[in-house]
Amino acid sequence: MRKLVLSLFLTASLGCMAQYDEVIQQWRDSVRKATDAVIGGKIVVQGENRMPLFWTIYGKEPTDGRSMWISLHGGGGTPKQVNDGQWQNQKFLYTPEEGVYVAPRAPWDAWDMWFQEPIDSMYLQLIRAMVSHYNVNPDKVYILGYSAGGDGIWRLAPRMADHWAAASMMAGHPGDVSLVNVRNLPFSIWVGGKDAAYNRNIEVAKRGAEMDSLQTHDPEGYIHETHILADKEHWMDREDRAAVPWMAQYRRNPWPKKLVWQQEPVLKPHFYWVSVPENEMERGKRVELLVKGNTIEILRCDYTSLTLRLSPELLPLKGKVKVVYQGRTLFNNRIKPSTDTFRKTLQQMQDPCMAAPAELKITM
Repeated sequence: MRKLVLSLFLTASLGCMAQYDEVIQQWRDSVRKATDAVIGGKIVVQGENRMPLFWTIYGKEPTDGRSMWISLHGGGGTPKQVNDGQWQNQKFLYTPEEGVYVAPRAPWDAWDMWFQEPIDSMYLQLIRAMVSHYNVNPDKVYILGYSAGGDGIWRLAPRMADHWAAASMMAGHPGDVSLVNVRNLPFSIWVGGKDAAYNRNIEVAKRGAEMDSLQTHDPEGYIHETHILADKEHWMDREDRAAVPWMAQYRRNPWPKKLVWQQEPVLKPHFYWVSVPENEMERGKRVELLVKGNTIEILRCDYTSLTLRLSPELLPLKGKVKVVYQGRTLFNNRIKPSTDTFRKTLQQMQDPCMAAPAELKITM
């Protein structure tokens, strides 16, 4: 039954044909075996880094697979027992109506414990474990965090925007992050109006205004809500729980027609359906693309080349695909989908909903 459900929701999500079902199932079986230790030991291990896990399951499994909620605790640069206590609190701080609710324990006792560079792949390992063992739908993975966990959300929402269905930040400090990458990620922001430590209330209000501006200039993107609870300090008396049903109404779109991607301090070679040369990655480099019909318009590109993964969910593959940049046509021809390309991109992205049957490299 689980195999049937997986096939149904992936086929619907990908628009993929039957010849890819076997590839997906082979991937799922290999990932299930590779993540047995995560489920059995309730811990994600990467080198010397260890992230213990707690999870519980709420509600009945939907026909399109379970949702998943990653909930990051507070604490930070404090003694271990303080962070352990915050982890215990986070285990039952939020209660979604449905889904696998996962509260990880941060690998480090540090102020940046949720967004140090090695942790991104640990989150992805956790997601793959839940997809393969608990039939989580990759398009229904949500992330939220409180205090130091909120600090992490400010960083993880933009740099891993292509992995989340929605994100919510509670009582964290934004630092110097850019929010342009959350164009296709619903983002909820919560802070107490009296939460003056590190000027959280002031800085969060500025970021709420920034999101307003981004949405004003791009009305189809930057879905968000900003909640500044005037009479609350750092603890918001659980009023922020309203973020959970707000998030649950959204699903990730792994094939957005428009995307904005700016490199953050943790550099990434892939974002949604675009890849860039790894030897050219630098913080601040940016790509903007827009798809209309069978045409991909490159609005901005700070690299010498781009690799585009193409799916029927993004644009028609039966006719010609056209790529234009600054008035020049860089490509205008047919692209033949293949099972080999689908298998290759599935191994590359490690996400069946982001695998593509066709791929195109564009030299700028």
